[in-house]
Amino acid sequence: MFAIEFYLGLILIGIVAGFASGLLGVGGGFLIVPFQYFLLKYIGVAPDLAMLISLGTSLAIIIPTASSGAYKHSQKLDNIIGPGIKLGVFGIVGSFIGGFVASVLPSRTLEIIFGLLLLFIAIRNILSREKKEKEARFDFNLITIMLTGIFVGFFSGLLGIGGGIFLIVILTMLLGFSMIRAIGTSSVFISLTAIGGTLSYIISGWGVNSFPYSLGYVSIINFLFIACFSVPLAQVGAKYAHKLPEKRLKQVFGFVVLYIALKMLGVLP
Repeated sequence: MFAIEFYLGLILIGIVAGFASGLLGVGGGFLIVPFQYFLLKYIGVAPDLAMLISLGTSLAIIIPTASSGAYKHSQKLDNIIGPGIKLGVFGIVGSFIGGFVASVLPSRTLEIIFGLLLLFIAIRNILSREKKEKEARFDFNLITIMLTGIFVGFFSGLLGIGGGIFLIVILTMLLGFSMIRAIGTSSVFISLTAIGGTLSYIISGWGVNSFPYSLGYVSIINFLFIACFSVPLAQVGAKYAHKLPEKRLKQVFGFVVLYIALKMLGVLP
């Protein structure tokens, strides 16, 4: 049905996004969304539909991918499951709402929102001079858990990403988490949050999406090809996350996000 380069593109997305997911605790959505979007437009899918398919399918892929990375992190860290689940419960609610909001926004609006938020996060991580684990500015209690979970979850659903790129910043800047603990906690959170967003894209796209073999805005073909490679590669990425120094992790995280931000904003071709 599709050209061979389409399937090869999906496989490549799975490899890169899966490794990034485990390494950086970000779900891989910040790579899966734009790369799927560019690939779908390449085969002739209309931009608005291509964006919604990319968002919905990304969240579906993130569920097994982030779970794989979270499992690997939990073998090294014993204090990530509880915080991740607490945040994830509220993240599911926010993600469900964000997915429905995305279905009524123009694709270019989503691209700009996506790009600007990524740009802020990239610059913050690249310029950071964090030497030691910072003292928490806020307590990790029910109020901060609820606000953080819903806020990050909303952008997760809106932008088709796991939300780790936002959660890691909040955990390290405001709640006193070390980078590696924030990455592990984020992986657990993402595994749950992506469920709410996936459901909203299935419901909002039901009977509307004309792309072959889809559940609402979730493409079964894209899901299978990307997930088959992203899930095992997430474990590889998580393994390397525990070997790299924290400063280097933050730099890698920042430069990768910067590239995607400039791409989505149209600065890079």
